Amino acid sequence: RAGVSPSIEHIALWTDDLEGLRWWYERWLGARAGDRYENTDNGFASYFLEFDSGARLELMHMPGQELGLRAHVAFSLGSRRAVDALAAELGAIDGPRTTGDGYYEAVVLDPDGNRVELTV
Repeated sequence: RAGVSPSIEHIALWTDDLEGLRWWYERWLGARAGDRYENTDNGFASYFLEFDSGARLELMHMPGQELGLRAHVAFSLGSRRAVDALAAELGAIDGPRTTGDGYYEAVVLDPDGNRVELTV
């Protein structure tokens, strides 16, 4: 696709022990956690962890979720306009929207049904 040069923005995974997993990545892999985000309406909580390389990992917790690396891969497209355009072209299943923690995103499905998040 001409004009689009995405980079992986982050990988996300579900956990039942948000604080324990955050600590593990900080202790053993040198991650730096941002502020904890919580949505009390649905019980969702998350941390974004950043590594020296610039790689980011989102740790997420919400009751009833299947654990592990089953959430999504996020690609940064560089602008809201690019997110809007590709989300429309691919038929987003969620968004585009601004989330409670300030992300502008849309979610589409790849051909195997994997969730792919498009973000700025």
